[in-house]
Amino acid sequence: MENYHGASGSTIKGTGGKRGHRTDKKLRFVGGTFTATKVGKADSKRLRHARGNMYKIKLKTAHFINVLSKDGKMQKVELRTVLETKDNRHHARQNIVTKGAIVDTHLGKVKVTNRVGQDGVVNGKLI
Repeated sequence: MENYHGASGSTIKGTGGKRGHRTDKKLRFVGGTFTATKVGKADSKRLRHARGNMYKIKLKTAHFINVLSKDGKMQKVELRTVLETKDNRHHARQNIVTKGAIVDTHLGKVKVTNRVGQDGVVNGKLI
């Protein structure tokens, strides 16, 4: 189930004052489910409908990463494993790639710079 992260439904503030009028929750405010992109043997993608007659490419398993090196060149290299993630330590144990995760490649450690579940590719820069 998707979550809606909005203001609480209470009309009373913590100070005892009343909150102003606000609109109800709308279906368009609800986010999508977590994609949980894992490191795998090959890249596998899924198309999902988005608002405005658009599609989002969701990456289910990732095998390659586009790495920006120190001299400004891009290389497509193979992912080995997820070393650490800042948002959830269990994602590193399960090899789930998210934005900000540090992954291991044959070039060295790479920090993921894009939202993998919404872009369809994995981009990162060498650290």
